[in-house]
Amino acid sequence: MYVIIAGGGRTGAQLARILVAQNHYVQLIDNRPEVLARLHKELPTEVIFEGRPIDPLVLEKAGAEKADVLAACTTEDEVNLAICFMARSRYKVPRTIARINNPRNAWLFDHKFHVDVAVNQAEIMASIIEEEMSLGDMMTLIKLRRGNYSLVEEKVPADAAALGVAIKDLNLPEHCVIAAIIRHGEVIVPRGVTTFEPGDEVLAVADPEGARQLAKMLSPNKAVNGRTK
Repeated sequence: MYVIIAGGGRTGAQLARILVAQNHYVQLIDNRPEVLARLHKELPTEVIFEGRPIDPLVLEKAGAEKADVLAACTTEDEVNLAICFMARSRYKVPRTIARINNPRNAWLFDHKFHVDVAVNQAEIMASIIEEEMSLGDMMTLIKLRRGNYSLVEEKVPADAAALGVAIKDLNLPEHCVIAAIIRHGEVIVPRGVTTFEPGDEVLAVADPEGARQLAKMLSPNKAVNGRTK
């Protein structure tokens, strides 16, 4: 995958390191002398492209016409918007990602400026805090790309209400599917007759409401189908 990163600050540099380690072709654009000096200590020279990220000629020389993804990571929202707009409208970059520095500007980062994905750190942190507070010990592993679903993980305590109840009899929420159970280091593919054991790590695909209901089912001293463990 060919990735152009506009802005060599800490965010852009870390993103470049991760992508290079995954064997992607990366061009990281920046023109600030102090930033370039640091980048040359942290990244291979061929990854670093010197120039103003907002300059169309610089983007063109960095290979914008061949890029699969452009990530605008500068510290100025207006620059990130302009770069995404140029990347799509002028160079037909299929995928654009933009960093939001000021949450008040978040409403601008949409299809009008050809921003496919807007990364709002304040919103992400607020969402994580809300999820952690509502799901208790349940952990969100990844957000799925399509739809309002996540892969979540929950460890079954010794006195969970769902112990000994077949999965088919748990009355799971409509938007919650048990994907796997990790038991003693082994992965078990769940079936309708499978039951949970203490210490099981349950992996499920669920929307937020489904995840909340599953967390209740796997928490201690709750009734399941009229039964209390």
